[in-house]
Amino acid sequence: MENQKIYTEEKPYQSDVCKKLFTDRSVMILHQQTRSEEKPYQSNICSEPFTQNSSLILHQRTHTGEKPYQCDVCEKSFARKYHFEEHRRIHTGEKPYQCDICEKSFTRKYYLKEHRRIHTGEKPYQCDICEKSFTRKDYLKEHCRIHTGEKPYQCNVCSKSFTQNSSLKSHLRIHTGESPYQCDVCGKSFTFRSGVIVHQRKHMGEKPYQCDVCGKSFTQNITVTAHRRIHTEEKPYQCNVCSKSLIQNSGMLFHQRTHTGENPYQYDVCDKSFSDSSYQIEHPQTHTGAVA
Repeated sequence: MENQKIYTEEKPYQSDVCKKLFTDRSVMILHQQTRSEEKPYQSNICSEPFTQNSSLILHQRTHTGEKPYQCDVCEKSFARKYHFEEHRRIHTGEKPYQCDICEKSFTRKYYLKEHRRIHTGEKPYQCDICEKSFTRKDYLKEHCRIHTGEKPYQCNVCSKSFTQNSSLKSHLRIHTGESPYQCDVCGKSFTFRSGVIVHQRKHMGEKPYQCDVCGKSFTQNITVTAHRRIHTEEKPYQCNVCSKSLIQNSGMLFHQRTHTGENPYQYDVCDKSFSDSSYQIEHPQTHTGAVA
C-alpha cells in the first residue's frame, strides 16, 4: 500500500521555474535550486558553490584529505563511499555489471560502458590532428604523443623514454633478463609476447605474411617489408661513414662494424671475436676436434 501511495497521492507543490508538481516540498526546493542554477552551499576554502550540502561535504575532503571509508582487507582509504564499494570488489571478485551481448562482467559500470563500444563500433574520442578515433580517452591520450613527441615514461637504467607505461615495463625486461613468455612446444623463453608468437610459427610452419610480387611467405610482417625492397630496390639505411645504402637496419649495424672495428661476438676457447654472430657459430669448426 505504501508504494501505491507514491503514485496516487496529491502533488500540492509546484515549481515556479518549470511548473512541475511534487508531493514533497523539500524535493521541490532542491529541484528549483538545480533548475535555476542556485548554489547556496559554498566552500570556505576555494569558494566553489554547490546546490546540495552533501556535495559540498564531499568536495571539502579534496582540501582536508579526509578519507573516512577504509577497506578492512588492505586498509586503503577513500573519500567517497562509492569508490570504496568499487574497491572492495577487487577482494570479493564481484562483477555486477554484465554485457548483454557477450556476457563479460565488470566491477564498474563505466568499464562496461567502454566495453560495449567493442560491439557497437563507437569511437567517441577523435584525434584533432589526424582524425583517428578511439574507444577510450586514455587510448587517445597515448596516441597524441605520436604527434607531440612526448615520452613521459623513462627507463631508470638506460634513460630510454617511451610513450606508454606498458612499453617501459616490457623494455625493463631487457635489463632484468626476465623472459616470462615460454613456448609450450620446446620450452624456449622470450622477453616479449610478440617473440614467442613469431617463434611458435616455426613449429607450426605458419607464414602469414606473403610478398605480393613473388609470393614468398614469411613469419613476420617486418621481414616481408624488408624483402619487398629487393623488388623495389629501395635502400633506406645509409652508412654515415661511407654512404653505402642497405635494405635492412640490421645489415647496416653489421656494416658499420667494419668501420668501428667492433667485434662483440667472442669465442670462449681462443678469445677470437667476430662482428657477426653467424661467424661465431661457424668458427669452432676451424679447431681440431670441433664438430662440423
